[in-house]
Amino acid sequence: MKGPGSNILTINTGSSSIKFSLYKTDDHPVLKGEISRITNPPCQIDIVSAHGSTTLLRKELNIRGFREAAAFIVEWLEEGGYGESIGAVGYRIVHGGPRYREHCPVTEELTEYLKEITHLAPEHLPQGVEVMEVVGGRLPYTFDVACFDTAFHRDMLEESKVYAIPFEFYGEGIMRYGFHGLSYEYITEELGASGEPLDRVIIAHLGHGVSMAAIRDGRCVDTTMGFTPAAGLVMSTRCGDMDPGVILYLLKEKGFSPDGLNTLLNHHSGLLGVSGRSDDVRELLEREGEDERAALALKLFCHSARRFIGSLSATLGGLSTLVFTAGIGENSAEIRERIVEGLEFLGIGLHMERNRANRRVISKDDSPVRILVLKTDEECMMARHTKRIIHREGR
Repeated sequence: MKGPGSNILTINTGSSSIKFSLYKTDDHPVLKGEISRITNPPCQIDIVSAHGSTTLLRKELNIRGFREAAAFIVEWLEEGGYGESIGAVGYRIVHGGPRYREHCPVTEELTEYLKEITHLAPEHLPQGVEVMEVVGGRLPYTFDVACFDTAFHRDMLEESKVYAIPFEFYGEGIMRYGFHGLSYEYITEELGASGEPLDRVIIAHLGHGVSMAAIRDGRCVDTTMGFTPAAGLVMSTRCGDMDPGVILYLLKEKGFSPDGLNTLLNHHSGLLGVSGRSDDVRELLEREGEDERAALALKLFCHSARRFIGSLSATLGGLSTLVFTAGIGENSAEIRERIVEGLEFLGIGLHMERNRANRRVISKDDSPVRILVLKTDEECMMARHTKRIIHREGR
């Protein structure tokens, strides 16, 4: 490996935050940190030691933009004596476009290509590239790896990728890519390591962004997100699947610009749009008894999830395992219960006490379908991929 150290730094750039972790090995972080509210300063930075046992830094930052945030992270690591230990950096890149469908080393060619396709993920790719350039420039001795959220879905059935529009658009890269791939990879590897069967599995990633993936023999055959992360299930602020005629209507009759429509569908829709109050499931659960729109937003969210579980089960030809993960999936027993209600015909049987106790296995002992609650870890998955590519490249 290049560089003075053997530690791996992971950088996970979101639409308004940067999460970062430093690993001695692929599964054991030295520290974890996050700069949040980058688009709405003052920012907040939180850094904790491994397992969150000690707070290393917590304060507001008067910085603006992702470049300044990335520079602050590197400066803090160097001033804390961690800089020389870093030999490689793994970056989460939300979209690899049609050209990059596997995780790979960062090159100048890759960076320039990502700049050309920022329109495919305008909420994530521009800042992802910015951060990669800043960190790479300040740590020039590291071996850098791009970890694509779309890579896990590259082996989907072709009929799951193609949109029913003139076929030449498919050749131009207009297709269903799928996202949350690093989360799905991590959960799939955890299932395999624990001896769980990997045939006919649905993984429900329920967080701020929401999607599901159908897994057969450890590979993704279908997923709910598409050309962009706005498709599929109802989400916190994203609309999910919608009649394209509604978009045409909003453009032609309501006078929305493309940018205005993007803001509406990605930031003002979903739970927030329906409730008119909040995109937080916890707050909506607290208010649903007295707020009809909060109750409707939750009903729509759970109905959307049930519908896609049924659809993906049909694609798989049945269901053996259902996994809940990410913030809502891991922590909201109430939402899990509501989602699976009425799905007994698929062989799903929820054990109420286990579910409320957030046990790993929350299905009944005699249930044909195992229901699991597993914590996802995208940063760990990035560290694993970085280490594998280091070994593959003989570093």
